[in-house]
Amino acid sequence: MTSRHDEGSSAIAAEAARLVVETGLEYGPAKQKAARHLGIRRGEMPANEDVEDEVREYLALFCGDTQPQELAALREVALAWMTRLAEFRPYLAGAVWRGTATRRSAVHLDLYCDDPKSAPIALLNMGVDHEVDSMPGARDEELTVLTLATASRALGESVTVHLFVRDHDDLRGALKPDRQGRSWRGDLAGLRRLVEAAQDTP
Repeated sequence: MTSRHDEGSSAIAAEAARLVVETGLEYGPAKQKAARHLGIRRGEMPANEDVEDEVREYLALFCGDTQPQELAALREVALAWMTRLAEFRPYLAGAVWRGTATRRSAVHLDLYCDDPKSAPIALLNMGVDHEVDSMPGARDEELTVLTLATASRALGESVTVHLFVRDHDDLRGALKPDRQGRSWRGDLAGLRRLVEAAQDTP
């Protein structure tokens, strides 16, 4: 028998998935907004994996003719920036790595640095306009987030790229898989394999 909690969690996951695809919201804010929209104030939120499952279903139903090309364009943007920032051990995370991105998605790159100040300095030396922000990290430390806009010729518009400056020691924990054994992020070689595999798919 399905409990009210399960029904509420499933409804939030489905509505959050719609918001993620249609508006580009991240999973956390999308779940919160979905719960408010549905009037669900109690109970646990669905796991990100549950929302992602719903996102995949939504994409298959409504975006099957456009999403693969948009994902490919965003992965090309990620490849370019990962190559450019290779000295900072970049790993691609989020929807672009997991394969659920659309043109509304941002590119999320984790930079695992020996010196957290080195990445912002590198962008300055490159002459790259960017914004600097911060967010709580996994160990309650302040995490520097560098945000820039970069042109995508394939999409015909600018793409937002978020660079999360992390400590090199955080890398081992970051490579833990999800409950289905899939990786949450991948390095430059891993992304190249995904791009090549997609190109070989008819």
